[in-house]
Amino acid sequence: MTHESPVDILISEVGPRDGLQNIKRTVPTAKKIEWVQALAASGLREIEVTSFVPPKFMPQMSDAAEVVQSALHIPGLHVLALAPNLRGAESAAAAGTHTISMPVSASRAHSQANLRKTPEEAVEEVRKVRQFLDTLPAESRPSLEVGISTAFGCSIQGIVPEDWVIELCVMVAEAGAQAVGLSDGVGYANPVQVRRMFTALKRELGDKAGAAHFHNTFGQGLANVVAALEVGVTTFDASQGGIGGCPHSPGASGNIVTEDLVFLLESMGLRTGVDIQKLVAARAIILVGLPNEQLYGHVPNAGLPKVFHYATHPPTK
Repeated sequence: MTHESPVDILISEVGPRDGLQNIKRTVPTAKKIEWVQALAASGLREIEVTSFVPPKFMPQMSDAAEVVQSALHIPGLHVLALAPNLRGAESAAAAGTHTISMPVSASRAHSQANLRKTPEEAVEEVRKVRQFLDTLPAESRPSLEVGISTAFGCSIQGIVPEDWVIELCVMVAEAGAQAVGLSDGVGYANPVQVRRMFTALKRELGDKAGAAHFHNTFGQGLANVVAALEVGVTTFDASQGGIGGCPHSPGASGNIVTEDLVFLLESMGLRTGVDIQKLVAARAIILVGLPNEQLYGHVPNAGLPKVFHYATHPPTK
């Protein structure tokens, strides 16, 4: 499996950002860089490598520019970084980030806890970032995407009205986001809701409808992936070993496991371009940076079954 092989589904690896943001122990910069390199060597084409946030709030991300600049040297890798506001976006653009990801929460309670803004104020921040990016030369201008947090419910507020979530998605797109995805950072979503919400998102935004970001808090993560696939979603966030969570969402636990997601998709005949064995091997690197950290995943524990084959290599009759 190589970076050049065709893919049907894009897996956006978020472990170096979402995975590490909720871990208090700081991973050495050199180990982060080595981890990103190993993830890319497995065939992952897109990695969210860091977050441009004030170091006093998140010391883990104090080396954001260095991590981005190293990742830019990896052939074929699309480098993402999260930025919660204009200042972060300016720093991400200066570092050379290919795509800036901004969080906008549909839950008013979570929005205040995470960004200290109302959802409407967060939309205006997206507009400011769009205006800033438009001043940059086209050849060095990062693209801008937004993930709508708490799109399927909130562990602080509870129910988040679905109509409001879609209305917010439209507002964000009108403010200048080139792609808008739905994020379930607390794992509340179910497959019926996922199909309904992504159908509505595509109806309203067309080709600006973006990625699905699921957590596995209640064991629904991969079931929700299948539901999203059924309505045409082709980009999914995942984290190696399932690490990660939101520091401002009580009870939020890990992302869906990248290794298990690759196995699911390839088993279904969908090409990811990822070599599972190389991906599993990358776990050893982050465990050096985070000794004794709990990593999850059925495939790494069980190994590949004898009947498994990659979608690019169908079984012979």
